[in-house]
Amino acid sequence: MYHGKYVFSQLFEFLPKYEFEKCVARYRGNYKNKGFTCRNQFLAMSFGQLTNRESLRDLVNCLTAQRSKLYHFGFTYQVNLSTLALANETRSWRIYADLAQVLLARAKQLYPADDFGLEISNPVYALDATTLDLCLNVFWWAHFRKTKAAVKLHTLLDLRGNLPTFIHISDGKMHDVNILDELIFEHLAIYLMDKGYLDFQRLYRLHQAGAFFITRAKTNLAFVRLSSSKVDKEVGLRCDQSIKLTTYKSKRPKVILKVCDE
Repeated sequence: MYHGKYVFSQLFEFLPKYEFEKCVARYRGNYKNKGFTCRNQFLAMSFGQLTNRESLRDLVNCLTAQRSKLYHFGFTYQVNLSTLALANETRSWRIYADLAQVLLARAKQLYPADDFGLEISNPVYALDATTLDLCLNVFWWAHFRKTKAAVKLHTLLDLRGNLPTFIHISDGKMHDVNILDELIFEHLAIYLMDKGYLDFQRLYRLHQAGAFFITRAKTNLAFVRLSSSKVDKEVGLRCDQSIKLTTYKSKRPKVILKVCDE
C-alpha cells in the first residue's frame, strides 16, 4: 500500500507560502479570523476546481466525505458551507489576483527558450473571447438578450507556456474588438487574432507601439495590391502581398499592410 503524500498535497507544495502570506497581509485577509484562514479557503476552492464540483454545497459535501483525510490534504480547519460562503463574499479577491501574478511570473521562467519551432525570439500572444451563458433569473445584471444572460471572457494568452497574461470579464453585449482599447501592447510582440478584431484604427495603434499582428481579412475588404513576393506553395502559402486599403475610412491613416494567404 502506498503511504506517501496525496497528490493534492504534493501539488500545493509548489505554492510559495511566504508570497501567499504577503498577499494575505496586504489586504488583511485573516483579520479577526477564528480558524478558517485564507489558505484553507484557497485550498477548498482549488479542490472544487480540480475535481469539477458544480456548487459550494457539492464541494463541501465532497470534503466532508473525506473528513479524515483533510489534514493530509493541507487543511487546518473543517470546511463548512456557511463559513466558506461568507469567506468568498467578504474577503478581497485581490489576494488571489496578486498570488496569480506571482505564480505566472514563476511559470514564465520555465519557458524562456520556447520558440514554437519557428526560430523566433519575439513574444507571441493569442487573443480571443468566449461567451459564458448564465441563468437570467439569477444573473439579472449580466445583460445579453431578453431571455438569456451572459458574460464575455476576453483572454490574452502567452503562447510560451500557454499562460494567461490578461483577462477581462465584460457583459455579453461587448464586441470583441473593443478589448483592444484595454490592452497595453508590448514592443516587438506578435498578436494572433481572428477577423473579429479587424479595426484599422485600433490596429494602427498596435502598429505605433512597435508590435505586430496576424489576423484574417473579411470578405468585403477593399484594397489594391502594391507588390507580391515569391512563396513556397508546398508549405500551404498561396500568396505574400503588400496591399493598400482603398475605402475612405480604412485608408486613414495610410498604412501598407502585409498580407499572407494560405
